[in-house]
Amino acid sequence: MQPEEIPTPRNKFAPQSKNLASIIRGFKSSVTTQSRPIHADFAWQSRFHEHIIRDKQSYHLIRKYIRNNPANWENDQFYI
Repeated sequence: MQPEEIPTPRNKFAPQSKNLASIIRGFKSSVTTQSRPIHADFAWQSRFHEHIIRDKQSYHLIRKYIRNNPANWENDQFYI
């Protein structure tokens, strides 16, 4: 009796070149390339918070945050 071969795991979500992370990476790369000649010290924010919207309550809280965020800009640590 021969040992059973263990199948190589495959990505069940399709090729990695077509996932959301790769799309965002391509977008950011393109924007960076186009922005550097105009604004030499252009850089993306190094850290960010992402959140999966799971229900209506979550949606409304995130929507409220996005809508009110510009009003809080003067209190932000990066405001100059």
